Amino acid sequence: MVEQLFRHGPPAPSSALLDPGCGDGPFIDGVIRWCERKGTSMPRIVGIESDPSHVAVAKERFARVSQVQIRQADFLGPVRERFDYAIGNPPYVPITALTLSERETYRRGYRTAKGRFDLYLLFYEQALGVLKPGGRLVFITPEKFLYVETARPLRDLLRRHSVEKLHFLNEQTFGELVTYPLVTTIAATPPGEATVVVHRDGQITIARLDASDGRSWLPTVLGADEEPGDLTLGDICTRVSCGIATGADRVFVVRNDDLDPELRRFAHPTIAGRQIAPGAPLEPRDQMLIPYAEDGRLLPEAGLGALGRYLADRDRRAALLERTCVRRKPWYAFHETPPLADVRRPKLLCKDITPAPFFVADRGGTVVPRHSVYYVVPADPDCLDELRDYLDSPLAQAWLRGHCQRAANGFLRVQSHILKRLPLPAGFAPLRKAPDARLQLEAHLA
Repeated sequence: MVEQLFRHGPPAPSSALLDPGCGDGPFIDGVIRWCERKGTSMPRIVGIESDPSHVAVAKERFARVSQVQIRQADFLGPVRERFDYAIGNPPYVPITALTLSERETYRRGYRTAKGRFDLYLLFYEQALGVLKPGGRLVFITPEKFLYVETARPLRDLLRRHSVEKLHFLNEQTFGELVTYPLVTTIAATPPGEATVVVHRDGQITIARLDASDGRSWLPTVLGADEEPGDLTLGDICTRVSCGIATGADRVFVVRNDDLDPELRRFAHPTIAGRQIAPGAPLEPRDQMLIPYAEDGRLLPEAGLGALGRYLADRDRRAALLERTCVRRKPWYAFHETPPLADVRRPKLLCKDITPAPFFVADRGGTVVPRHSVYYVVPADPDCLDELRDYLDSPLAQAWLRGHCQRAANGFLRVQSHILKRLPLPAGFAPLRKAPDARLQLEAHLA
């Protein structure tokens, strides 16, 4: 990373280098060793760290190096100095680890603090903001900023700079701490040349990250840009969605053999992602107890009968009251309202995290998928098998590999907004058989 930072030449004694979130100083040490090995002058180095224990170690470590200054401060606070270089490993802190006050402060101060942001996104924004024109930045972070929706504002910011290189590292680089790390090299210059991409298998390619709408960079980086087409999967489906989230499956999901006959009228066959397999028939072993009517209305507590008595058991009720959703919903409601009218239709099911997406048909429309399953409900149920065959085809699978997020150990994370965008081949067979449906779709698109 230090070599990449100084790729266009060594620093001058008057240069200023920043290590934000410097910890106990591994990157500062790397800069010092690089300069000694090259026999070149050392820049003035500023390490900023908020953890006093790390600050103490770093100050002692570099006490005899006059060019190094360690400051105890929050890098995301005001920084009035400007730097020629920035290098580091920003902290990965999810929004759930921040207080409500911290979240609001960051939302007011940073354009990248949108949605369920992570602090490393803000470190990018702040570091780029304190770089001098022509300055250089090299960060190692998770690769997720390339494609997650939360990082859309960061991608919009980065496209205004020159992203010189994306170097994907082995996922075990940090052991269990980080999945899919990425070293990113950026110059504070207007965008111009294409980006060099070093893939995990060692292959080197070129990509142009010029998307102006902030959409995912992953297809471009992987060379899987989507071809424009007339129709997508979302166009021919009434619903493409994640399965039902109860917030307490241990209460609402019961094994078939343990189901009380009095609860049968509330019970629906249900399945989790781990219970489906390619080519295997759907054989639900569990039932989901659903306190909702077919139209999505929550049943009144007084009308729950046996289900109400079951849920009111002391331990079960306590588990339900632990959920965050009860702050705004009745104590026995699901985390999300189940769209039963759509769920209980012929559909295709796929696991949310899988080495390769695969699709299993629920022709009877009786299975209620849980939150670890995505489901696809075509408007025309007669096309279910042909649609499944296409989704399992090499063409669709290649597209999904190029667009789905990465999870750990080489797995892919399936999401509804990705599935909806999957392009259908021209003259998709089921539409040829249903000209009325085709006309309706064309009218809708027009």
